[in-house]
Amino acid sequence: MQSLRRFFQSLFRFITSWIIRLAVLFVVFSVIWVIAYRFVAPPMTFLMARDVMAGRHVERTWVPLSVMSRSLPRAVIGAEDAKFCDHHGFDVAAIRAAAVGNMEGRKLRGGSTISQQTAKNAFLWPGRSWLRKGLETWFTGLIEIFWGKPRIMEVYLNIAEMGPGIYGVAAASDHYFGARVDRLSAAQAARLAAILPQPIKRSAVAPSRSVRRYARRIEKRVRVVATEGIDACLWK
Repeated sequence: MQSLRRFFQSLFRFITSWIIRLAVLFVVFSVIWVIAYRFVAPPMTFLMARDVMAGRHVERTWVPLSVMSRSLPRAVIGAEDAKFCDHHGFDVAAIRAAAVGNMEGRKLRGGSTISQQTAKNAFLWPGRSWLRKGLETWFTGLIEIFWGKPRIMEVYLNIAEMGPGIYGVAAASDHYFGARVDRLSAAQAARLAAILPQPIKRSAVAPSRSVRRYARRIEKRVRVVATEGIDACLWK
């Protein structure tokens, strides 16, 4: 009996030791990964890899935030995350409202910020699970610490899926409008922001009536974001 107890104690210590080692290894690896992407463009995302594996051509051109039309970040802030410059990765009020709505059986919606979406797109796989959500929270905290708002927005706009095989606003600008990303109008930027929730189902060049209405609302928000300085954190 005594020897059996010692065996289980040794086994417990062995397992605990390995869990701690793996946890430390994960923390160190993820921090190094995030710091690397602070200076280097993410070479591939899970969504891009999915398209490549499916034999689909991937269109993507990386451009710095400073080269983009300012209407682009203003459009996504107006459409998706009006508190982007104020929160530290998480909009608690939006998360709470989404949770309450979902529990009450209303149409399923999320409370993800641009920071959370960037963390998910850059480091994780698509899908819904507690594991992925937990990792998304971890990586969101890391990019808020090590990247800052301008880099978060830059990465988001460069890797967001904008259509079948189309990633980033530069590729989307060329594909949909034949325009350079630095010359997009507020209306065109709003069209791109309007398709982001469902880029496979929605079209920027032949939008449905609901997408056109949504794009017009976003275009008005672009002006509000500019006049009220809601995007000030991006240009310091």
